[in-house]
Amino acid sequence: MKETKAGSAVVGRERRSGSPGGNTLAGIRTWPKQVKSFLGDVRAETKRVTWPNRLQIRATTVVVILTVFFFGFYFAILDWIYSQAVGWLLRLGS
Repeated sequence: MKETKAGSAVVGRERRSGSPGGNTLAGIRTWPKQVKSFLGDVRAETKRVTWPNRLQIRATTVVVILTVFFFGFYFAILDWIYSQAVGWLLRLGS
């Protein structure tokens, strides 16, 4: 298994080895440091995000609402058509 940039492949292999003692305790001791590092990375990535402005949010919301109504109408029509077809088939068979 090739070691990745963050070394996750090696960490994963050590956890799976199942050796009693040694590495398990070391993994538990480094856990708070790993969590702190992860949360720091999350914070850094969040700062790099380009957040939409109010106009973009409003436009996107309108598109979503119109799309929901369109597909609701579309599926209502399909449901009515299929209901009529099944009803016709059932009347035809009886």
